[in-house]
Amino acid sequence: MKDLETKVLPVLEMSCVVCAGNVENTVKDLVGVEKATVNFAANTLNVTYHPVIIDLKQIRAAIQAAGYDLVIEEEDTEAIQEEMSRRHYYKLRRNTIGAWLLSIPLALLGMVFMHMPYANWIMMVLALTIMLFFGRSFYINGVRHALHGSANMDTLVALSTSIAFVFSLFNTAYPQFWYDRGLEPHVYYEASGVIIAFVLLGKLLEERAKNSTSSAIKGLMGLQPKTARRVIDGKEEEVPISLLQIGDVISVRPGEKIPVDGTLVQGASSVDESMLSGEPIPVEKTSGDRVLAGTINQKGAFTMEATGVGGATVLAQIVQMVQAAQGSKAPVQRIVDKISAVFVPVVVGLAVVTFACWLLIGGSNYFSYALLSAVSVLVIACPCALGLATPTALMVGIGKGAERHILIKDAFALENMCKVNTVVLDKTGTLTEGIPEVTDSFWPEGSTQRYLDVLYTAELKSEHPLASAIVRSTEASGAQTCDVDSFESITGRGIRVNVDGMTYWAGSAGFLELFGATVSHFTSVHIDNWQQEGKSVVYYGRNDEVLAVMAIADRIKPTSAAAVKELTRMGIEVHLLTGDSIKTAESVASALGIRYYKAEVLPNDKEEYIKDLQKAGKQVAMVGDGINDSQALARADVSVAMGKGTDIAMDVAMVTLITSDLLLLPEAIRLSKSTVRLIHQNLFWAFIYNLIGIPLAAGVLFPINGLLLNPMLASAAMAFSSVSVVLNSLRLKWSKI
Repeated sequence: MKDLETKVLPVLEMSCVVCAGNVENTVKDLVGVEKATVNFAANTLNVTYHPVIIDLKQIRAAIQAAGYDLVIEEEDTEAIQEEMSRRHYYKLRRNTIGAWLLSIPLALLGMVFMHMPYANWIMMVLALTIMLFFGRSFYINGVRHALHGSANMDTLVALSTSIAFVFSLFNTAYPQFWYDRGLEPHVYYEASGVIIAFVLLGKLLEERAKNSTSSAIKGLMGLQPKTARRVIDGKEEEVPISLLQIGDVISVRPGEKIPVDGTLVQGASSVDESMLSGEPIPVEKTSGDRVLAGTINQKGAFTMEATGVGGATVLAQIVQMVQAAQGSKAPVQRIVDKISAVFVPVVVGLAVVTFACWLLIGGSNYFSYALLSAVSVLVIACPCALGLATPTALMVGIGKGAERHILIKDAFALENMCKVNTVVLDKTGTLTEGIPEVTDSFWPEGSTQRYLDVLYTAELKSEHPLASAIVRSTEASGAQTCDVDSFESITGRGIRVNVDGMTYWAGSAGFLELFGATVSHFTSVHIDNWQQEGKSVVYYGRNDEVLAVMAIADRIKPTSAAAVKELTRMGIEVHLLTGDSIKTAESVASALGIRYYKAEVLPNDKEEYIKDLQKAGKQVAMVGDGINDSQALARADVSVAMGKGTDIAMDVAMVTLITSDLLLLPEAIRLSKSTVRLIHQNLFWAFIYNLIGIPLAAGVLFPINGLLLNPMLASAAMAFSSVSVVLNSLRLKWSKI
């Protein structure tokens, strides 16, 4: 059993950010839980726990005891959450429509026809109906949280509407109490009803907007089909993918999405993998090749053996990474969490102080003003705007990154990336293709089919890293295998074979001396030019005759130059590190316009190089793709892995560029800046809203101009404050990065 498990699970019954904090603290306090974060915008719990100490049923029981619920079903939790969200939305919509249908006549009676016969009693019935039938969740949740010694947004709504209703009911039943004191008995039933209607409308709009912020993750999950055709004893049966197991044989027809990860057993086809890899050209697949869940089969039919099912598929792991990142918290969120934890008690305290101040200033004559102001303070305060400010921006930003093939591991990485002013690039696999190729060749006497066949056959037997480049080049020229009498690999020089009594050789310049071969002046010019460009030169000969010279290099990716140029334009300093020779480093740096570079570096040297940059006050992002980059990646302020690199590089990295296109790096930095800017905007407006709104509701302007905020207007302001924060975050979704 694993020491630690991490799960992202749907949480039910949360109505505001304070609820999210209550759930998070409840889970954090459990023995065996290592880490827990709750994302109110996504309604999810991201929990890391020791399964030998505590299980999901125990975590769920603790959450239920706190007044909430958790979906822990192992199979298809996303579908369950989707169904729960759909039901919740339709229920919310029904309650909102019902509340407004009664609130409109209630408001008309309260403000226009207040003197008609039995108006107060009619308003009382309408308000009570709204409270009991359409707004009852506020009172149920408020009481439930009070019993657990906590308070949330529902507490504020329940308190404010109940106070207004009870006061109005007293004035309706005993109006003489105020007449005896020379005062007019006012009722505020319309405030109770309209407050609930506005809050429900705000929650409905907020729910719709929140669903839009998670559209990226829903799009990823939608890539995988729901069913597959499993082959048993030659017969096909359609089954849910949740029933598939490793080793099952699955049939895939043309045009269908591949249901799970697997290996082709029979048949061949081309597969569109662009939704995962970003590469637009379909990849040819034959027996033994790997295929991935969510990719689309093109023309051929085939059978495959499942090698990764459920959460073990590449698609599922990408979804899990995006979910975990969206649920993580940016450092700035810690301040918001502390404020949200005390927000409701502070607001209740301010309402009491407001009520007391009005009575101290104006006595019983100001009782109605005191009550209205206290209710307005309770209603206008909005912890949701604060709580939604950061997570909604993060969800949109990280989701947009996933759509653009940029996987961001957590909020810390997204927030830190915008501070980067120095980028350190590994060469092989990052700036270059990572695959050596024959870029140039020169045959002094011309090539023949026989020469190509011998070279192709000899290099097929070689284990040298450059041999594969020659094999691909000669194969493309139509070379085929031939019979050889002997093969020998000579360490440090190359290979030689005997064919029909002749000795053929291929390797370094050391063979020239060994076989007494010479190169002409014209050939030497080619060689000198290639070496100046940092290319490796391979000599191919027969006995003492040089048949050909070839230049082999790791080609620079087509987009590398544009990426470096864009980073430089953004004011970011670009550095190149490579284990290759100085000439190779100079050549690549010159071709890409990189000013700072260092060659012949070992993994330790890369880490020390980054340390030195950090000591100089630089915020460093390291980009690499290999095991030799893992130390430097771990040391950097932000680590970026190329998607086609090694697993260890991607495990260490905070950001993964799935397509290995370096142009995604400046895009990721721009995305980070846009997201962080959104977070700051959201927090600013949320704080300003409460800093201005609460004093205004308390009546600070009344002595100056007689302005007193109506509780109905206060409820409207509160309802739309959180909606505006979510809508502001959604701007990023539709903006160009």
